[in-house]
Amino acid sequence: MRRSISQITTVTQSFADDLDAYRAAGADGIGIWEMKLEDDSLELFRASPLEAAAAIPAVPSILPLPLMEGPADPAERVDAICAGIRRLIPFNPACVMFLTGPGDDRVAVLDGIRAIADEGERAGLRVALEPIQREFAHFWTIASSLEEAAKLLDEAATPDVGLMYDTWHLWNQPLEHIEQYRDRIAAVHIADWRDPTRNTNDRVLPGDGVIEFDPILEALQWDGLYDLEIFSDPDLADSLWKEDPRELARRGMDALARLKSD
Repeated sequence: MRRSISQITTVTQSFADDLDAYRAAGADGIGIWEMKLEDDSLELFRASPLEAAAAIPAVPSILPLPLMEGPADPAERVDAICAGIRRLIPFNPACVMFLTGPGDDRVAVLDGIRAIADEGERAGLRVALEPIQREFAHFWTIASSLEEAAKLLDEAATPDVGLMYDTWHLWNQPLEHIEQYRDRIAAVHIADWRDPTRNTNDRVLPGDGVIEFDPILEALQWDGLYDLEIFSDPDLADSLWKEDPRELARRGMDALARLKSD
């Protein structure tokens, strides 16, 4: 298993500190968040042994997100996503991920997907749509399964746009969906589901929740980076974001390693 850490996991650290912490933890890659990029980030990244997993643009969705700041106009948001794709080209990420955002403006979503697909093609980078699990979909998406996301991409006539598979979002959906859409999966995020889950930012490390990972990993047959992505509400007393980021990175890499050794 090749292991990676998405930078939101250590949200309080700088890009440089993330590179150092992830190397020390034994990671093979880094999931780059555009919001963390600084003037020297590309130079530091190229000097590191890490490769780039899925990257996330500073404006991550076509429609506005209730929990994140950003433009209200979908066209402005799509322009920002496309600018993010261009900014991320030198890092050569596995893909640049995006969301639909919530709402009923399907025309804007379809137009946005087409524009993002065109930008990805010009940039030579794969782009990928991430479906978000149903319980919190009203904050993030109109697509809550691989099937729904694939149908949306088909409706937009963008067959080269990939799908993002995230265990936290899709762990309780049919394994048949993974097998059906496996060839379209562009990247994999890993986190475990706390029971009970208290809000949309309440993930735990693999093995600390209720997900049975073995059947999912077997169905995925993934040979890319397994990218640990932890959101953790800092208002909760036991938030993982309150831990020392270097220690959290180390524990996260150990948890991913155990998934393949059990």
